[in-house]
Amino acid sequence: MYSEEEIIAGCIKEKASFQEKLYQLYSRRMMAVCMRYTKSRFEAEDIFHEAFVKVFKNISTYNGGSFEGWMRRIFVNTAINHYHKNHRYQVQTDYSTVEEIIPTEEDIISSISGQELMTLISQLPEGYNLIFNLYVVEGYNHREIAEMLNIAEGTSKSQLAKAKSYLKKMLLKLSISENAD
Repeated sequence: MYSEEEIIAGCIKEKASFQEKLYQLYSRRMMAVCMRYTKSRFEAEDIFHEAFVKVFKNISTYNGGSFEGWMRRIFVNTAINHYHKNHRYQVQTDYSTVEEIIPTEEDIISSISGQELMTLISQLPEGYNLIFNLYVVEGYNHREIAEMLNIAEGTSKSQLAKAKSYLKKMLLKLSISENAD
């Protein structure tokens, strides 16, 4: 068994066996990242393969710290670029006057599994899904998201608020349907 450092060194030397080991080590986790940013497995696989090519091409620029974090950033940025390419002509509205909605009701999320929650998140409309994942899952702030997506910071805030509201409605429907059974 090779250490992460040995695998990275082998990949820098472009040795296929080490590239395969790196792929095996991280493919499941990175595919999960891709799935969070798309509506279909086909689209996620496109992002996944494109991002892995970038990892192998740029691995010599990795300079310490969390290697998985370094990879994750490449995968997230590839997903964002994919979003930009596919939504180039979409009009962005500045919602800077909209306040962020903070739910005050009881937390329904604690009653469902992580997998159920990820399934619900994947059902969010695309813009909501992207902002929700960047903010809640990846931990970016609204200013960073606005810069990444070339939108107003207020738009990021409003999209997150709408995503939370949409998610809340889906969770309420889910809890109502489960109680009705």
